[in-house]
Amino acid sequence: MFKQFAFLVLFTFSVPAAGFARQDFVTSFRLDNGMEVVVLEDHRAPIVTHMVWYKVGAADEVAGKSGIAHFLEHLMFKGTDKMAAGEFSKIVAANGGSENAFTSLDYTGYFQRVAADRLELMMEMEADRMRNLRLTEEEVLPERDVVLEERNSRTENDPGALFSEQRSALQYFNHPYGVPIIGWKHEVSALTLEDAVAFYKTYYAPNNAILVVAGDVEPWDVLALAEQYYGVLAPSDNLPPRIRPQEPPHLAPVRAEFRDARVGTPYLIRTYLAPNRKSGDQKQAAALTILAELLGGSGITSVLGKELQLEQKVALNAASFYGGVSVDPQTFGVYVVPAPGTTLAQAEAAMDASIAKFLDDGPDAEHLARIKTQIRASEIFARDDVDGYARRYGAGLTAGLTIQDIQDWPDVLQSVTAEDVVAAAKDVFVLNNSVTGWLMPLKEEASK
Repeated sequence: MFKQFAFLVLFTFSVPAAGFARQDFVTSFRLDNGMEVVVLEDHRAPIVTHMVWYKVGAADEVAGKSGIAHFLEHLMFKGTDKMAAGEFSKIVAANGGSENAFTSLDYTGYFQRVAADRLELMMEMEADRMRNLRLTEEEVLPERDVVLEERNSRTENDPGALFSEQRSALQYFNHPYGVPIIGWKHEVSALTLEDAVAFYKTYYAPNNAILVVAGDVEPWDVLALAEQYYGVLAPSDNLPPRIRPQEPPHLAPVRAEFRDARVGTPYLIRTYLAPNRKSGDQKQAAALTILAELLGGSGITSVLGKELQLEQKVALNAASFYGGVSVDPQTFGVYVVPAPGTTLAQAEAAMDASIAKFLDDGPDAEHLARIKTQIRASEIFARDDVDGYARRYGAGLTAGLTIQDIQDWPDVLQSVTAEDVVAAAKDVFVLNNSVTGWLMPLKEEASK
């Protein structure tokens, strides 16, 4: 039956039927318990990437429990009724695979990359810990210390990380994107076994998860395995709606100076509140993506690089950045590392003048065409990275995009005009929506 139905749809671009849809080499299903299944076929090598994405991240945490999403990511490698603590990773390694996990503001993910004939084993183990994790005080409290040490090494001992954390907190008055993914130290140190279990039972369930399988697989084989291992799991009956507090109007720009004796190279960075990619309407996000490439995404050939580094020689580095794949609006950023003899104030003035000139003149036509060509090429080469391709779908779907949105994205980028770029820039570059930060050593700048 499956083979006959598969043959029937191979010549169809999109056929929704009984929880099934196929687009290009992407096939999607929805199990009866609410779990989404996405299959990305790539038969060039007998390898498969198996990913489970949970639609919960740091921004979904209860106030006062920051870091619980990341903490639970650590705890997921403890035991179940079937496996002892640490056994999951040992089995993956024994089968020649690699694995990892990650927590973001909007999602938590777990993946394994193994030989294609080991897919069933990965599904069996991942499905087991989705609903059958067993935690004790003896496991939870030492792991909490591990997380605190991770925060010490990655944040407390890094002035740049502390600076970033402070700026994010200033950027968001009300939205939980201002809370660090790893959590505030005083709140992480107070997390308990009960906190972890409650979070796990609520969010780690098939109706809050997306399975992405990419590589040398057939969709119908993946569906059969997914039904066997994930389809039998009970959904969460207390999954809350994904509604976060939103930002009020920002009525004044925010400035911050962060001084630390460990800073060797000062720099300035400014972030503006910016819209995210929206399902069915990605045009503005596409314009901002190209704006980031034009302004500072291609080294000294970018606007900021060419003017500040090559022509004026006031910067060692200058760049801009924008993500856009998120549940709620995030930021568009620009930064400059001043050249020796240039103060942060002078570098900021030069940056502002360069941006103002760009808004007046618009992008150079040849530069815009070159950026589009580079983006088109990168989209083609991205298909060679199966893991990265799977991540693109997982991140997009957990952020509320559809498979159609993800597949349309390259064409949306190519449709962006110079007018679109300038309009998007003028909408976003509003100082009242910005945070400008200077990272400096404790002593006054030598160049002053």
